[in-house]
Amino acid sequence: MNSNSNIPTHVSIIMDGNGRWAKQKGKERIYGHAAGVESVRACVEAAAESGVEYLSLFAFSEENWGRPDSEVSGLMSLMMQTIQNEIPSLKEKGVKFKVLGNLERLSPELRSAISKAEADTEPAEGMAPLLTLIIFLSYSGKWDILQAAKKMALEYSGNLQKMESLGVDDFDRFLVTHGIPDPDLVIRTSGEKRISNYLLWQSAYSEFYSVDALWPDFGKENFRLALEEYGKRDRRYGKVK
Repeated sequence: MNSNSNIPTHVSIIMDGNGRWAKQKGKERIYGHAAGVESVRACVEAAAESGVEYLSLFAFSEENWGRPDSEVSGLMSLMMQTIQNEIPSLKEKGVKFKVLGNLERLSPELRSAISKAEADTEPAEGMAPLLTLIIFLSYSGKWDILQAAKKMALEYSGNLQKMESLGVDDFDRFLVTHGIPDPDLVIRTSGEKRISNYLLWQSAYSEFYSVDALWPDFGKENFRLALEEYGKRDRRYGKVK
């Protein structure tokens, strides 16, 4: 946990606006997704420099599988290419890489690349990462809650009395984010103000920040401005101070 209360421990970003950015430039949507990789680099650097410990990015939702096949295949190819290009740099900087979501829907090749990237960036024993970068891929908040409920029901099906005594923290351990602190700050680009089925359980008391910049235009300065705004917030968690 970050000792400086003005700096969020976990910042999460809903990366929105790639398609509109590409359309403004007369390009295909995948061009905007590719341009957004530079914004990812900028935010990783800004987060590490600011003392943020976890940076998570909503890259592809379960609902996004319903997009045209050409865009989906292009996004998956871009993810594979980005992993291959960026992991050596992340490893050198001490950034731990993790992917969460319904990964069974991904191709075996992409799942293998993800597993290798996660293993390659795992810090040495006894060492803490400079930053943990989490990519939410094939993820939705409702799916996460449902799969957690199924796991909990299976584990306690033979002990219903014990299930009656379970609390919120007990449920947390069945979510794919188990062991990761809930996001303190959720940023959404492109001016939209929806949660879009993202981290529904985990963002119950997150601070939300919307910025008009489309994702490929979101850089270090935008990230720092979001942190400044977060530092002004009074987080009461339903209590009175």
